[in-house]
Amino acid sequence: MIKKIIPILIMFCLLLPIFSFAQESKIETPETFEEVKGIGNKALEIAQKKIPETLEKIWKEEVLPLWQKMGNWMKNFWNSYIGPWLESIWQKIKSIFGQEIEKRKPIIEEEFKKEKEEIKEEIKKELPKVGKSLWERFKDLIR
Repeated sequence: MIKKIIPILIMFCLLLPIFSFAQESKIETPETFEEVKGIGNKALEIAQKKIPETLEKIWKEEVLPLWQKMGNWMKNFWNSYIGPWLESIWQKIKSIFGQEIEKRKPIIEEEFKKEKEEIKEEIKKELPKVGKSLWERFKDLIR
């Protein structure tokens, strides 16, 4: 039984595609250059109308959802694993150095104020020199 079915199926699979070649072709080839030009212009018009719509559709239906899924996955991964891990490390660092930072905070603020005043004084001293040299350079460019 199987020996009879297999050859029949093989013949059917070989003969079926041959029938598609027997159909008439409805495409007419252009005979003049003007007909080719007209077909090309029509194709360009259609492409100019359809390409933006197609790209927009692909962007909205395929690209954005994919990026949103990846973004949500990364956000969940961060909130589930990386965020708590970094928080625990930060708590350890804070517990180790927090007391020392609180002890030195007034000293650091005082040093910051001193540095700020020194920078202001240096700027006041150097500003007239810089201004003069810039003005002199400008005069030299005009001459």
